[in-house]
Amino acid sequence: QVQVTESGGGLVQAGGSLTLSCAASGSISNKGAMGWFRQAPGTEREFVATITWNGDLTYYLDSVKGRFTISMDKAKRTVTMQMNNLKPEDTAVYHCVAGTGIITSRLRAADAYRSWGQGTQVTVSS
Repeated sequence: QVQVTESGGGLVQAGGSLTLSCAASGSISNKGAMGWFRQAPGTEREFVATITWNGDLTYYLDSVKGRFTISMDKAKRTVTMQMNNLKPEDTAVYHCVAGTGIITSRLRAADAYRSWGQGTQVTVSS
């Protein structure tokens, strides 16, 4: 079982930037992927971004395209998400996820990922 540990997050003003990182322990291969989901109070959990283990595919939530960038460092077993031009609606708890054996059509599905981090708070003030 892969375990993931998040770092980063915090409080920033609208238009600012934050970086989230996630380190994985255990083996991820064979159509593995890592990514981020988020959940704001009173809302459902939503997909934010994901990247395949070999880095050949990335997917983003439409509202973060052009502002968030996800990247993978296989040697360090770390995924990083750079978040720029943050907006108050980006405020949420962000969870890192990891999974193996995920087919392309399922990369944005929460139940495709077996490993979830405890989450890190991102708060964007207006």
